[in-house]
Amino acid sequence: MKILITGSNGLLGQKLVQQLAGKGDIIATARGENRLPLSDGYRYRSLDITDPEAVNAVIIEETPDAIIHTAAMTNVDQCETDKEECWKLNVHATEYLVKAAEKTGSYFLHVSTDFIFDGKEGPYAEDAEPNPISFYGWSKFAAEKVVQSSSLNWSIARTVLVYGIAHDMSRSNIILWVKGSLEAGKTIKVVNDQWRTPTLAEDLAAGCILMVEKKAQGIYNISGKDLLNPYQMAVMTADYFGLDKNLIQEVNGTQFTQTARRPPKTGFILDKPIKDLGYSPRSFTEGIGILASQLK
Repeated sequence: MKILITGSNGLLGQKLVQQLAGKGDIIATARGENRLPLSDGYRYRSLDITDPEAVNAVIIEETPDAIIHTAAMTNVDQCETDKEECWKLNVHATEYLVKAAEKTGSYFLHVSTDFIFDGKEGPYAEDAEPNPISFYGWSKFAAEKVVQSSSLNWSIARTVLVYGIAHDMSRSNIILWVKGSLEAGKTIKVVNDQWRTPTLAEDLAAGCILMVEKKAQGIYNISGKDLLNPYQMAVMTADYFGLDKNLIQEVNGTQFTQTARRPPKTGFILDKPIKDLGYSPRSFTEGIGILASQLK
């Protein structure tokens, strides 16, 4: 199978390439130079997905069997302050990719987010009614609508709080932040009133690959299985690494000023992907262990 991946320099993109390399004709695309450590089992093409002519040219030339669209602007506060750039990357780029994919008949998998929900009634099933409360959430909801209104064979993988280790350590996550802070003897404040089902990047990649292999249709929740708040995640991280939990202060969200609003309680119900796809996510503790092994 020929599979084209957008955003291959990102965390999910890297994990997808690692899991798919050598299993078909895999085309990794991202803006600028290739930052992947792998050199075999895939091809890399530089692609600016906000350039409609470039998108059309690459998709038509490659004519992939499937496209996995992971590229997006995901910094929630940055999306709130730079709405134009957010819409360009999250919505217009999706429009360009969908339009090109309609010409080639490619199966299209779009990666979305729990932030399309207001967080009043989580955890959510796939048929829950979206109601975004941030511009990032609105942009991702709009992108979903672009995909759903297309003539493509499409699917949407919604996910939650993705964590993992990029090969160049280019982004942190709650586990690395807690571990680093506690090892340095720093006291940290961690909120207890935001609930998520944190998702190991390797699990999200595996779920997306299952969707492509089975040509799954429609919306699937692909996240972790444990409903936790950040304070619980921090304590579990401290326990795993044998660090001082007394340095973790439990606070609520009013202690922090953030540009964009966050949904208080999201998280996903996973009955559909488990039944339809055989999706099997790791626990948060298992995820910490996988990260720990990658740090060695």
